[in-house]
Amino acid sequence: METLSGSRWTALAFIGAGLLFGLAAGAVIFFGLPAIQAPASPTASAAGPAAPAPVAGAPAPDFTLTDLAGNTVTLSDYQGRVVLLNFWATWCGPCEAEMPAIEQRYRTFAERDFTVLAVNLAEPAADVRAFVERLGLTFTVLLDPSETVFDLYRVRGYPTTFVVGRDGVILKQHVGFMTDGQLDQYLVDAGVGSQ
Repeated sequence: METLSGSRWTALAFIGAGLLFGLAAGAVIFFGLPAIQAPASPTASAAGPAAPAPVAGAPAPDFTLTDLAGNTVTLSDYQGRVVLLNFWATWCGPCEAEMPAIEQRYRTFAERDFTVLAVNLAEPAADVRAFVERLGLTFTVLLDPSETVFDLYRVRGYPTTFVVGRDGVILKQHVGFMTDGQLDQYLVDAGVGSQ
């Protein structure tokens, strides 16, 4: 019976480890990371049991965060309005690139029961405020210092946007930069925009 030499054994071990790593990485990409339940905090909370992941057709998980003025904002308070829920960061180029279009749609459709809640990823309030002022944003910007709502919504990439209908149900999830055309179509589908 032939035995494997030390160098062949090492090569096979590396190949086997590489295959296992590749399978594990593929599973994470395909199925996502397991959710970690964050403890309840005074700034964010989930309403009822959380779904495995927020998806179109499911109720949007409720939460409460603080805005830049220190006011508490709760998602369910916007029931009856279409909400564009945008997860972003100041260092994210695609986030910054889509902000002017979001601001323009907010100004255009605010009178049609449309609002924007932009949840920032755990950055200092001063940095967020400077970003908002530089871009002239007037919609509501929320701070998520412990990333509780990011975890609640299973945000894996930036920007990530959810369109929540008047009934509190998620209509659309979009990961990555939204083009003007995509944003307009989502608003038409939600009954806010116009064809």
